[in-house]
Amino acid sequence: MTQLPPPADPAELLREALPGVLLDVKEFRGETTLIVAPESIVAAVRFLRDTRGLVYNYLSDISAVDYYPEATRPGRFGVSYHLYSHLYVRRLRVKVFLQEDDPVLPSVVGVWPAADWLEREIFDMMGIIFEGHPDLRRVLMPQDWEGHPHRRDYPLGYETVMFSFNKDEINKHKPYAKE
Repeated sequence: MTQLPPPADPAELLREALPGVLLDVKEFRGETTLIVAPESIVAAVRFLRDTRGLVYNYLSDISAVDYYPEATRPGRFGVSYHLYSHLYVRRLRVKVFLQEDDPVLPSVVGVWPAADWLEREIFDMMGIIFEGHPDLRRVLMPQDWEGHPHRRDYPLGYETVMFSFNKDEINKHKPYAKE
């Protein structure tokens, strides 16, 4: 019977194996976030997936956030990869920051095929381009839609909700068919 190697520190192993890729490590309430260089995301997550003592073999989610207009972050956009190791029952977040003028990131579909639809949703809602993605097109909005609705500077364009106290005011602006 083979012995399971003890769990290793992902930050330490990543720093040793891929110098210059790991930019920072954040610990908060028992959660670890590795901040890596955007151009090295594929190498970093492949290493975390394939290395003994780590084996983060499950991509549970990819999420993106727009930090506009805050200037306290290294970039306007943050993209987080949420990883899980079934073998060691551990979670890890790998995060990259992208600049507003060039929101481009290599696709991780080659590492985890499940990233396909997650990257498409981020492209559709945030406008982040995933280079090397096999089918990067909108998935939630119509193909001819202008803009990216989850960006913080996207115009709201909402309509006032109708209640009993304001129904007459709202109804007079509705484009009802004329008889």
